Amino acid sequence: MLKYKKIVIATHVFATGPPQDLEEYLVKNKIKELLFIGHPLFYQKNQDGSGYRIYEKGGLIKEKYLKNRRIPSVFSYSKDFFLDIYWVLKSKKKWDLFIGVDSLNAFAGVWLKRLNITKKVIYYVIDYTPQRFESNILNSIYHWIDKFSVKNCDETWNLSPRMAEAREKHKGLKRKIYNKQKVVPIGIWYDRIQRKDFSKLEKHTMVFMGHILRKQGIQYVLEAIPKIIGEISDFKFLIIGGGDYLPTLKEKVRYLSIERYVAFTGFVKDHEGIEEMLSSSAVAIAIYEGRNKETNFTYFADPGKLKSYFAAGLPVLLTDVPHNAKEIQRRGCGLIVEPDSKNIANAVVDLMRDEKKLRQYRENAMNYAKQFDWNIIFKEALENIL
Repeated sequence: MLKYKKIVIATHVFATGPPQDLEEYLVKNKIKELLFIGHPLFYQKNQDGSGYRIYEKGGLIKEKYLKNRRIPSVFSYSKDFFLDIYWVLKSKKKWDLFIGVDSLNAFAGVWLKRLNITKKVIYYVIDYTPQRFESNILNSIYHWIDKFSVKNCDETWNLSPRMAEAREKHKGLKRKIYNKQKVVPIGIWYDRIQRKDFSKLEKHTMVFMGHILRKQGIQYVLEAIPKIIGEISDFKFLIIGGGDYLPTLKEKVRYLSIERYVAFTGFVKDHEGIEEMLSSSAVAIAIYEGRNKETNFTYFADPGKLKSYFAAGLPVLLTDVPHNAKEIQRRGCGLIVEPDSKNIANAVVDLMRDEKKLRQYRENAMNYAKQFDWNIIFKEALENIL
């Protein structure tokens, strides 16, 4: 049983994500012992350095963090590898399972298994692309470690089936031989989200949530607004998040004279506040540029924001880049659009002006999201490995 197990999670940390959700799941299930090791992915002045948290039967008993220092990335990654080894050895215990989130942490887990410190190792792949780095040398090192981890770990958890397909196509890792790869998609805590009754929705509000970058395609939505308001006069576009491209978008709003139809929240730290805004809206937008699939993380991954949208009851207008885009359209949870203003405007008007269709898409989205509850995903992922 899970509560008798001792598990290590080692990951790089930028923001909260699947590793922290797995930590929470294991803590909630009160496993015998959990060691969570985290390394900062990028240097940030006010961020803690590498550190760890130790839990026993769901209770936090110790945590420690090093000072964050700016050092060249090659030394930083080497440090992270050796800290994984050191902190696990320092525990003076043997572990049932080591879960390495990304290839470098999984690489450390393989060596710990060879030292007979852990029984099994999982390689949890959050992002993968054939062209990970511009430098051919760094890219070769990245793929060598990835290949080593897939071959030597007891299981590889990929976010989407495209990751295993790409390894076979580009690196010769045939899925029939290396069949320990399985899909463990991004999830959500479904019951936490307070969904609203259809009658209380802002039925003409569309929302975007995420990091504001040019590649997110928000500029195409802004260009579509003059066309949309010709059909829906009280249309509103809510943009949640911050980022380098935000000033450019604000300038575009002024240029198009659409200030009354667009609201920028900036970065919102409070998850409950974000969920309130999502659950009050009617439709979400997720434009992903897919010109170069070899370097596109979204093409090979499983965008987490889509699950958050669906769990809040939001049908999504999205480009045909995520691996499940066609399934989303087929299940009536969203519509595939092209990244151009005319196509987006037509899709928005089509969905918002037909309340019967909007209501049905909302129900479809919520039903689709239920299967991605983290409790279901992690239970299924762990049941045959422990």
